Parts: sequence; C-alpha cells; structure tokens
Amino acid sequence: MTEETPGFDENEKPEGTSDATTPDDAAKAAGEELVEVGLQAQLDQAQAALGERTADLQRLQAEYQNYRRRVERDRVAVKEVAVANLLSELLPTLDDIGRARDHGELVGGFKSVAESLETVVAKMGLQQFGKEGEPFDPLVHEALMHSYAPDVTETTCVQILQPGYRIGERTIRPARVAVAEPQPGAGPKAEESSDEESGGPEEG
Repeated sequence: MTEETPGFDENEKPEGTSDATTPDDAAKAAGEELVEVGLQAQLDQAQAALGERTADLQRLQAEYQNYRRRVERDRVAVKEVAVANLLSELLPTLDDIGRARDHGELVGGFKSVAESLETVVAKMGLQQFGKEGEPFDPLVHEALMHSYAPDVTETTCVQILQPGYRIGERTIRPARVAVAEPQPGAGPKAEESSDEESGGPEEG
C-alpha cells in the first residue's frame, strides 16, 4: 500500500504555474508592439524624406545641366559675334588685296603678307562668295548697278563689284554686284515676228 502525501492532488498544478498570461508578459508584448509601430513609422518617415531629397537632387541636376548648356550656347554665340566683328573690320583690307591682285600689284613681300592674312581669316571660317553669271539672290547680293541684256533669261550678276563674305551660315557682307535683266520686249518681239510672217498686225 502506497502512502499518499496528504493535501496533494495529482490534478492540481503547483502554485505559480498557470495557462493564463501574466500581467508582466502582456505589458512586455504591448511594449514590443509599440516599439515595432514606432520603428515602422520612423522607417516610413525616413523613406519619405529620402524620396523628397532624391527628387530635389534630380531637379538640381537637371537645372545644372540646363545651366551648363545655356552657358555653352552663350559662350559659342559670344565667340561667333567677336570673330564676326573682327573679320568685318578686316574686309576693307581684303578688298584692297583683291584690287591689288586684279591690277597685278600683288608682288614681293606684300604678296606673302596678303596670302598669310587670307590664310588666317580662312582658318577663322571666313568664306568669300559671289561670281559673275550666277542668278541674283537678294538675300546674299546687293545690286549697285542695273542694266538689260539680251543674252540672259533671268536677273543675273554680270559683274562683282565687291565680293561677299560669310562665316558658316551668317552673311558678314553681301556681294555687291551689277545685275542685268532680260531685254524688255524680248517676248513680244517673237510674237511680232510671227505676226509679220502671217501678214503683219492689223492696223487699228
């Protein structure tokens, strides 16, 4: 026969053990949940701030790129204007050189200096234009003399009084030319000759 410990029931649990959560455990879980919520809020706030800073940085980069392009464009434009102004001041000298060459006076040391100057201005982009026989274009030609000629079919440059100069697409000075137009009445003459062959025009 086994002796039983008085006052002890096998179905009874020892003191201090229970299936229910203690107040300390509940407080600890609630504290951890609050910490997690706070961390998530901080993370969301940090991500929002990062997004704003990234957008600001992208905007600043775009503005800087636009600024650089604008400065480069302005620098090129200022350079072109400066070169054009310089070359415009040299045009009378180039005209003198051209006249001296036409009269056979471009000889000796003067010829070497003139050719060196023409080489330099060509390297700077200066181009001469204007030739006899080309059609008159008011955008690049300036007519100083006008006449009629039977051997032209349109307004034509028959003499180059001063050559024109351009840099790229920019005209520094138009070519100053003498132009000739078709002879007035050239068309009606053909009609008159055909009328004469048929017996002449009727007299009014």
